[in-house]
Amino acid sequence: MTIKASTGRDYGKLTPAERIWHTVGLIPEGCVASYGKIADLAGLPGRARYVGYCLRNVPASLTLPWHRVLRSNGQIAFRAGTSQADTQCELLAEEQVLVQNNRVNLKLYGWEPGLDVLLHQLAF
Repeated sequence: MTIKASTGRDYGKLTPAERIWHTVGLIPEGCVASYGKIADLAGLPGRARYVGYCLRNVPASLTLPWHRVLRSNGQIAFRAGTSQADTQCELLAEEQVLVQNNRVNLKLYGWEPGLDVLLHQLAF
């Protein structure tokens, strides 16, 4: 997957999964986004479940901040107390994101991409 800079970019050759991975990679440290928001920003509205599928199938060569993606209500998708949920909570805590009762306050920590990101960095 190659993504050109904002000048002369060629996002048209990216697969839907690559667009999702690219969008997840843009979530800044200390912020979170819902599966649905990632789908919308990747140009795939209504495909929140597909975002989950793509995150479960990330190539080993690609490092993504998967822990920053949550359900639309701010809840961690993994069942509380599982090793996956504990790992996600730990990674978010390292970024100063408060997780209470397996949930993050999206009003405080929700990612709202700026105009620069919307115009020059998203792949849709």
